Amino acid sequence: MTEEALSASNQEKGEPAEAPPEQIRKAVAGAAMGNCIEWYDFGVFGFMPAILGQVFFNASSTSEGALATFAVLAITFIVRPFGSFVFGPLGDKIGRQKVLALTIILMSGSTFIIGLLPSYATIGPAAAVLLILLRTIQGFSAGGEYGGAATFIAEYAPARRRGFWGSWLEFGTLVGFAMGAGFVTIFTVVLGDDAMREWGWRLPFLIAGPLGIVGLYLRNKLEDTPLFQEIEKKDQVEKSPLKALLKKHWTSILHLIGIVVMLNVADYIVITYLETYLKDVVGFSGHTPLLIILATIALMLILIVPVGILSDKIGRKPILIASCASFLVLPIPAFSLMGAAADDRNAWQLMLGLVMIAVPLVLILAVLAATLPAMFPTQERYGGFSIGYSVSTALFGGTASYVIGSLVTSTGDNLWPAYYLMGAAAIAAIPILLLPETAGVSLRGIVNSRIARRRKPESATPGGASELPAS
Repeated sequence: MTEEALSASNQEKGEPAEAPPEQIRKAVAGAAMGNCIEWYDFGVFGFMPAILGQVFFNASSTSEGALATFAVLAITFIVRPFGSFVFGPLGDKIGRQKVLALTIILMSGSTFIIGLLPSYATIGPAAAVLLILLRTIQGFSAGGEYGGAATFIAEYAPARRRGFWGSWLEFGTLVGFAMGAGFVTIFTVVLGDDAMREWGWRLPFLIAGPLGIVGLYLRNKLEDTPLFQEIEKKDQVEKSPLKALLKKHWTSILHLIGIVVMLNVADYIVITYLETYLKDVVGFSGHTPLLIILATIALMLILIVPVGILSDKIGRKPILIASCASFLVLPIPAFSLMGAAADDRNAWQLMLGLVMIAVPLVLILAVLAATLPAMFPTQERYGGFSIGYSVSTALFGGTASYVIGSLVTSTGDNLWPAYYLMGAAAIAAIPILLLPETAGVSLRGIVNSRIARRRKPESATPGGASELPAS
């Protein structure tokens, strides 16, 4: 049955009609574009940390420069929860679309302006202060970005295809990171290391400006989500979303934080630390690490949407369990393989080690945007998702590169990324096992945040559109 026919069938039964497929595609594109810009910024920072450390902090070595850049990332992640406490409840009060238009302006604008900053050689320590200020603005706005974008897609998507449509949000993540890393790689190859340190580092940041304009255009063309419009028409919008969220749904926030720990540690190891690890720790030289990481991301792009489709058929929980189990057993073999690959200068061996980390990562990435919005009712969904995600990201994601880099340097043990990742998986295992299956369940039926007591009705199947009852 076509989506148009199913929508008509729903209307005959008295249920709200689904958004037209073309409108859903536009909503997904607009939401994913913001996520693309956010991760474009991380790709740029992650692939030239040593250069940025020398430009803004006058670092005397590549390792010192990389650590200085990672420290900036860690410091500015502290403000993400503050942004989520502002933008998340605001999105539950005035609508998702308005807030997402604002966050994309702030994110892309702050990244663009970094490309215009004077260096340490020009204005001294003030250069670092300006960089930290702009990264703070970027982090504050990003606190309301991902939760809003995931909520936006989930509330537009039909219940039976939420995994498919949600996977495109993380497709945007990978594209954004690949673009950031790719532009850094291209400019480095074309201009050379000396020119990149002099002025070429500015170019990847300046590209964020046009990307932001495109993203803002897409978001301004969108209506708010059908579910938010429904509660507006019924006068069911929460007057104090933050108060209601913290009072009624704090257990769901804690569960979300636990799940996202694993994602954040894996994500930030791959995105902001791995290139430095391969060059400065295990000794790979040249552009080989950059190119192999990009090839691994290309593989993840191929896999992510099929995994999202699979989750609509078999459920989210089996895929999350598979990801968690893989991160418990594969990191030590994977990072050992990468170290041995550096000794032998074996690119294929390095690729295999990366794939052992990338495949479990793509499993959780593919289902995240479909899974986490179902943990909260519509009235508090944007705020609940944003706050839980941002708190977890600030504590475990943004700090991962700096903490792991420091541990490797101080202990001399190159397997610390593996230990850290396995620890994150151990933390995530408990909330993942407690998570109810919500594939095929309508978000209109999410009314209770006591996640351990929620259950999927027996009549609901991943292909259906049943609702979760109040408990």
